[in-house]
Amino acid sequence: MPRRSEAEPSTPLFADEPAADAPLAARMRPRTLEAFVGQPHLVGDEGALTKVVRPGYLPSMVLWGPPGSGKTTLARLLADRSGGTWRQISAVTSGVADIRQLVSAAKSLREAGGRTVLFIDELHRFNKAQQDALLPHVEDGTIVLIGATTENPYYELNSPLLSRLRVYRLEPLSEEQLRVIVERALAEEHGLAGRVSLDDEGMASLLDLSGGDARQALNILEAAASVAPDGAALAREPIAEAAQQRLLAYDRVGDQHYEAASAFIKSMRGNDPDAALYWCASMIAAGEDPTFIARRIVIAASEDVGNADPRALQVAVAAMQAVEMIGLPEAQYALAQAAAYIASAPKSNRAGAAYFSALADVEEHGRLPVPLHLRPSAHRRLAREFGYGKGYLYPHDFDEADVDQQYLPDALAGKVYYEPSDQGLEGQIGERLGRLRRQRLERRGG
Repeated sequence: MPRRSEAEPSTPLFADEPAADAPLAARMRPRTLEAFVGQPHLVGDEGALTKVVRPGYLPSMVLWGPPGSGKTTLARLLADRSGGTWRQISAVTSGVADIRQLVSAAKSLREAGGRTVLFIDELHRFNKAQQDALLPHVEDGTIVLIGATTENPYYELNSPLLSRLRVYRLEPLSEEQLRVIVERALAEEHGLAGRVSLDDEGMASLLDLSGGDARQALNILEAAASVAPDGAALAREPIAEAAQQRLLAYDRVGDQHYEAASAFIKSMRGNDPDAALYWCASMIAAGEDPTFIARRIVIAASEDVGNADPRALQVAVAAMQAVEMIGLPEAQYALAQAAAYIASAPKSNRAGAAYFSALADVEEHGRLPVPLHLRPSAHRRLAREFGYGKGYLYPHDFDEADVDQQYLPDALAGKVYYEPSDQGLEGQIGERLGRLRRQRLERRGG
């Protein structure tokens, strides 16, 4: 295929200019990589994509990032830089038949010396059959595939297809990067030049409400400008009114779901009730299922607090019951109470760690025989013929309801799984168990 020299400037592959009445975000789409704002780790001087994309070469890839981070624009600019022919479909509206039609055209173009860059928006929405239909044509180079997704491709894409794609992560835009985009929209002729401006408070409000999403920032700005008189300097109020409410970038089955839940759990584990309440509130405000939040609190009560404060599990279970019985919005109080309690409680994971240590022995040795003296003696024939229950010592007949007696299988006799911490109530539990263990050793003469 014809190759441009490395020094030749990038010219727009998509030379058709958007209509004058197109949305501001479409009108402000950058036309060259040099004008692209953000993602310096990918397209900066030492960016990962800067190093691999050149005239005549573009690898198949997935661009993974939040809405408004520039995935579609970046894909088009990369296709332009490589000299490929751009084709675009959406995974929401396209199927296998559309893929076959595009592949047929790509084969013809390849025979003529050209190359097709196929961009698929929301690639994660393609099912297995649709992804499988792409696989051989990506593998043999008939098409260069660029997929865009807001979801983690390592979860959402089939392994065979993913293994043939490079994954590049895009980050939300910083306020400084958003400011460059907004100022460009206010200054350029095909933007809002001479139409409106922003005062300092208006700019701060717009950047804050946009949440790192350039498209959102431009949409809010355009909405505010549409009802303002020419030459107006937009302040905080018209921006807030145009936005209506802060954008909550959250998908209950996607990355934002798992990321917020992870932050919530780790904040409770890390003794930070303020952060725990923030992440709890962020999930509820975004429409998360409150029973999901309640389950996470119950898990943390056992996994992270454990016997350092056994009341934590009671509080967590009560909150989960409150969610089931009364629902939102009233159940927010119960969730907040439980989350704050778990985050503030002393922590110990010793009980859980002891359990999984015991489970490892079960998996290694199988279920070992129960010692005869621990087996039920209710069946007299079994007790008489095999010694079931013979020699069992009833703890309540002894001081402190404790007696030196083997309870583990013979192969594991004497093994210690549970070592209480010194945190909270578990410290008292540890003191008692330590005293009983010492007394047993003394009785044995040890």
